[in-house]
Order: sequence, then C-alpha cells, then structure tokens
Amino acid sequence: MCAHTSQIQKVEQFEEQYNVKLSDESSRELFNQPSYHIIGFTHAQMLIIPQEKPSVLAAATWGIAPENKKVGELKDYYKEAAKFGGGINARAEKAFDHFLYKQSIYTKRCIIPVSAFFEPHDHEGSKYPFVFKSKDNNSLSLAGIYTRIENKVTFAILTQEASPLFARIHNKKNRQPLILDEEQVSEWLKDDLNESQIKTLLQTHFDENQLKYYPVSSDLFSPKVNSNVDGILDRVEYEELPEL
Repeated sequence: MCAHTSQIQKVEQFEEQYNVKLSDESSRELFNQPSYHIIGFTHAQMLIIPQEKPSVLAAATWGIAPENKKVGELKDYYKEAAKFGGGINARAEKAFDHFLYKQSIYTKRCIIPVSAFFEPHDHEGSKYPFVFKSKDNNSLSLAGIYTRIENKVTFAILTQEASPLFARIHNKKNRQPLILDEEQVSEWLKDDLNESQIKTLLQTHFDENQLKYYPVSSDLFSPKVNSNVDGILDRVEYEELPEL
C-alpha cells in the first residue's frame, strides 16, 4: 500500500506543471512548506486536483470517508476504519464494486501530485524503505478518488497490482500506486469517461524507466523519530541488502 509520500515542491511548481491555480490563496504559505514525509495514517492535508474543478489545486484530507458522515464524526470514523486501512488507499480492482469507491469513480476522481513516495522492501524478515521519484524531478501524478463532506474533501490513493519493478521492491504486498503520465492525467479528469475507459486507465502501468528509486533511512518507519526532515530523502546503503 502507498501510505508514505512527500510533497516538497513549491505551490507554484505544481501550478506550472499542471496548469492549475491554488483554490485558497490563504493556504499558499502553509503548502509552500516542504513536507518530506507525510504519513497517511495521520490523515494529513495534501493538495489534490479534483475532477469537479480540474483547474485548481485544493486541500484535502488523506483518508477517504463516506459522504454521509459529518466533519465532527471524522475523527471517530478514522479510528474505527484504521483496522481496514483508514481509507488511505483504494484498490483499483474494487473501484466499481466497493460501497464507497463506486460513489466516486465516475464523478470524483482526482490527481495527487507528489514529489516522491515510499514503499517497504522485505529482506529476511526486516523492512527496508525505498523512495521512488521521477527522473525528471517533476511531480509524480498519483490517481485517486475523493468525497465531499460538508466543507471538507477526503481522498484515497488508488493502488494496483505491482509491475515487475514494484514486485521486486514491494515484495510482501505486491502493490503499487496508480501513476499516470501527462496525457493520462488529462484523461483521468474528464467528465465523460465510461466504465470501460476508466478501467483502461486503472489497468495502465507507468513507464518504470521514468522512475528512480533507492533505499532510505529506516527512521521512516520509526514512531520515535521525526522523519519529516530533508535527510529522509537521502540514499542509505545497507550492506546486507542485495542490489535490486
């Protein structure tokens, strides 16, 4: 599952890459602060591009919740939903069947721009975190779905069966986030897609040759260490880890 991301670009870099504008100017300073390590289970605020208004960047809470909930109920909902993954990820294969996902898959799709994301590799029973970035240093475009709850937006990152690269790295879960290229981003945000067209996008795999990846500090997984620091994106060599 994709539960760890990074958003370190300035808002204007997102605006330029996606030809969008921040929806709430008062939040620009907040989102200009780099977030080197965002943990999904903290239900952090991130920027997304929503299908309903694909010309903007809007703040949203990581962790999709049903639209019949109230904002005041979200804290308790997330606590209960933690046993089911907290709404952090949504399996692409269930997009048209799951009671929550099917409400959003036609009209509330979104793009989550991230500077990087992290996945664990299992080696002899120990977990080693790897970071994934775009080779061109642009943001990676993760596909997601969202809901509107009063004045809040909640979202989940869609995941799919692992490609050969991710099967090697994320070798326990064999999953990966759904990453879209520039053309697919435009398609994903269209209003007139039918089920077949959406399924085609859900089954696409990003070109692995456009990604760079390497191991990072195990501090990423430690609740006792502040891992929201720039060094968490630095390469770490583990002698015991074979080349992947």
